[in-house]
Amino acid sequence: MAGQIPAITPEETKEKFEAKMHELALQEKEKETERKAAFFGLPCINLRGFPISPEALQLVSEEQAKKLQAVCFFYSGSEFRLGTVDPALPEIKELVFQISERIAGQGAIYVISEESFRRAFALYEKLPKFRPTIKGVVITEEDLEKFSSELRSFQELQERLKGVSVTDVVTLLVAAALQSKSSDIHIEAEEVEIVVRFRIDGVLQIVSKLPKTDWAKVASRIKLLAGLKINIIDRPQDGRFTIFAAGEKTDVRVSTVPTAYGESIVMRLLRSTAVGLQFEDLGLRGRAYEQLKREVERPNGMIVTTGPTGSGKTTTLYAILNKLNDPETKIITLEDPIEYKLAGIAQSQIEASKDYTFAAGLRSILRQDPDVIMVGEIRDLETADITIQAALTGHLVLSTIHTNSAAGAIPRFLALGAKPFLLAPSLNAVIGQRLVRKIHEDCKEEIQLDEDTLKRVKEVLGAMPKDAEYKIDLGDMKFYRGRGCPKCFDLGYKGRMGIYEIMTMNKELEGVILSGKVSEYVMQEIAVKNGMITMAQDGLLKALDGITTVEEIFSVAE
Repeated sequence: MAGQIPAITPEETKEKFEAKMHELALQEKEKETERKAAFFGLPCINLRGFPISPEALQLVSEEQAKKLQAVCFFYSGSEFRLGTVDPALPEIKELVFQISERIAGQGAIYVISEESFRRAFALYEKLPKFRPTIKGVVITEEDLEKFSSELRSFQELQERLKGVSVTDVVTLLVAAALQSKSSDIHIEAEEVEIVVRFRIDGVLQIVSKLPKTDWAKVASRIKLLAGLKINIIDRPQDGRFTIFAAGEKTDVRVSTVPTAYGESIVMRLLRSTAVGLQFEDLGLRGRAYEQLKREVERPNGMIVTTGPTGSGKTTTLYAILNKLNDPETKIITLEDPIEYKLAGIAQSQIEASKDYTFAAGLRSILRQDPDVIMVGEIRDLETADITIQAALTGHLVLSTIHTNSAAGAIPRFLALGAKPFLLAPSLNAVIGQRLVRKIHEDCKEEIQLDEDTLKRVKEVLGAMPKDAEYKIDLGDMKFYRGRGCPKCFDLGYKGRMGIYEIMTMNKELEGVILSGKVSEYVMQEIAVKNGMITMAQDGLLKALDGITTVEEIFSVAE
């Protein structure tokens, strides 16, 4: 019959009822979300039907979004909004801070319901496979083996880089850097070309030159990996990514600065194996080793390492921490930045932008009942004062200070304003150090020194303490060098080691400190008189053992 209303089946009635109840349940959940937002004093939003751009979604990785139940639902280029199911999580504020730093913009936190999160999270499936949020580059064991077998010199690397894609260029450079044990990759835009240099054992080596036309692509690829803004070329930027290779992770710190012809990009490779160095393997010997071992085992006081940037101070401190690290000992570090993670040790990152300085951090960690404290660097009076007080009140404190020698540390403390009557009893030992390259054993050969160099060697070794445990025949000395071979890329060196001088406190040094008439020369004279082997002497002894070259020693010491 015309106009007759179709009959509603029981199944349809049930479906409509269930849909209505589901809708009511969702509405109730949104009301709960509003109440939660009001409790935290935050705005809330229902993302049902909200248009979320891929650019906004990509600000948070899919893995991180799932873990924290948080998504970025709005991004204007300078502002973003983050929706979270649980605003109480401390990781949420940290995530907002990280995104703000990365995009140089402002962020806001909104509370969302689990349904809103589910709908937004489903959008990750629609994102393209390649996303700017990539934070790592995978280099397989096969890649490293292929590089090792096919590339025996940097000239061959140059040939391999021709005609490959930008992605392969970056991967190949990273693989080459890992294989050659480089600590840094420098990529610099110059007037007519791109220059790539590796820092191998502390010395920069040109390894490749690329066409200037490839600059934009190479720079963009690295910035994508490191989470940097691609369109920013007139301001410095800092980022990180991770290399997954040969069964281990290597963290990479990336720094870019604008230059006359583009930018300079430096990638610092932070290998986790660097923290495995044991105290016994530092390269300390004889009396110096025994003295420092004794000071490290004391329950309180201060041990300070000195030297320029890149002299291995942090590695030495980590080796000492490895020796002290056991379940019965509470160890806390303050670092800027935390370069390596150490199991069993509480490591704290300095954040000057949040007023979390070395001094502020020290005050806080002293309330954590630590046995051992490591302070990344003493650079002002406030930090020096708190460090000295901690050393005097039952803590073993490890730190670094920038001076050229062990003897220069005490004048530096006093120049900062430290009180002599507190400094003298707090200081256990000062370590002066440098890093030198080791001769490659496969191409080591004996050499004759020229007359001037030999005379200089005899003067340095002849000034050793009379009671030194090392007896040297200055008329019969043998020295070596590395000839250079394919295995060491024709450099003649492979690996590095430390040369040291250990100045331990004694009554005479304490008396000079308390007198206030302190100079680096006086400190040095007293330390040598009391048996200290200088860095230059330690280095030449290692050169006599065929471990390094005289040229290396004189390039960093004396």
